[in-house]
Amino acid sequence: MTTTPPAPRFGVNYTPTAGWFHHWLDFDLDAVRADLDSVAALGLDHVRVFPLWPLFQPNRTLIRPRAVEQLAALVDAAGERGLDVAVDGLQGHLSSFDFLPSWTRTWHRRNLFTDPDVLDGQAAYLRTLAEALRERPNFLGLTLGNEINQFSGDPHPDPDRITPEQADAWLRRMLAACEEGAPGRLHLHASYDAAYYLDGHPFTPWHSARIGAATAVHSWVFNGTAQRYGAASTATAQHAAYLVELAKAWAEDPARPVWLQEVGAPAPHIAPQDAARFTGATVEAVLDCPDLWGVTWWCSHDVDRSLADFPELEYGLGLLTTDRTVKPAGARLAEAAAEARSTWQPPKPRTTAVVIAAGEEKTAPRRSVCGPGGAVFEAFMHLTEEGARPTTVLAEHADDPAHLAARGITEVVHPKDVRSYRPVPPRKGACRHAR
Repeated sequence: MTTTPPAPRFGVNYTPTAGWFHHWLDFDLDAVRADLDSVAALGLDHVRVFPLWPLFQPNRTLIRPRAVEQLAALVDAAGERGLDVAVDGLQGHLSSFDFLPSWTRTWHRRNLFTDPDVLDGQAAYLRTLAEALRERPNFLGLTLGNEINQFSGDPHPDPDRITPEQADAWLRRMLAACEEGAPGRLHLHASYDAAYYLDGHPFTPWHSARIGAATAVHSWVFNGTAQRYGAASTATAQHAAYLVELAKAWAEDPARPVWLQEVGAPAPHIAPQDAARFTGATVEAVLDCPDLWGVTWWCSHDVDRSLADFPELEYGLGLLTTDRTVKPAGARLAEAAAEARSTWQPPKPRTTAVVIAAGEEKTAPRRSVCGPGGAVFEAFMHLTEEGARPTTVLAEHADDPAHLAARGITEVVHPKDVRSYRPVPPRKGACRHAR
């Protein structure tokens, strides 16, 4: 007897109203509770939270007990409001700022991914966080860090360069530490889209789709999608769904869950008055993807403008303002979550697959064909506009009947056989940064 898959989860990346992530320096549980009340009022079911690594582990052999207790108190406060909690460990990188402990930089500079002492310290830290939360029923699991792949190569201004093999070893060791601390939870890693779009990047789609309990994707249309195709285009509305389906091409398990762990409506690429429409269109598209674990919007609350030096787009990404007033995008996400819970029917398999010829499977040396402007990207969007529900398949598996059958694919389409998707002229002033 088959069981119906559960409806996808709906949650938010928690950005505290008081002090942003610097709130850990002056932790105020009452303020956190008020923030979480406003999140729960939207009808969401989980939050993703971000301890700042240098504050929690200021020395390689010092993991501050009080900081860990504060994280546990936040998780408990969320549970009291019916919210599950996913915790990111190695922060790492957030909203254009890097947060790395001093024992890894300048006079103590050592590679974040290969230095034996750094690895020991990272593993101890992740294991400590997991152990502290393992008995809490609303603890979902650990993500190794937020888009930590951005430290490993271009365009970071000071990267710790590694090979794909070294990235693989680092991921496996860190996830093993999480599992030791809290066995059986949803432990995974998360890359920004360089892993899928940037030739030569050491973190690859294979890593995302094969290592960890689920695949995470982060969908940001300021990566060239909105600039190239326009805010109201199919490509912009479908970008998150495309990444979900793109990740499946490298997965071994055809039913591996994919978590849309970050997606947001960045101005001016998405105008503030258009954010609700974009939110609804993005959610509608991604709910048509089989095996979607959930949608976690970026972010809960706006960044207070008293804080300096953020990229302009970061200040207004919240579903709520800094005084916890619900914005139109927040109301739209709440509506979508309620509707999904009440009317959920699992989507049928996507039977048409666009073939990806990105080279060797593990390293994908020509993966830029998948990015905005690339042949795979444009074939997917054109087929979507024609009424198809495409997915993707690697060229290595396009003639494998068993692989295609396991995924429900009945037709494979090569990008050269699909009419080009026509972009609008690029808009001036486009920007891109890892988050």
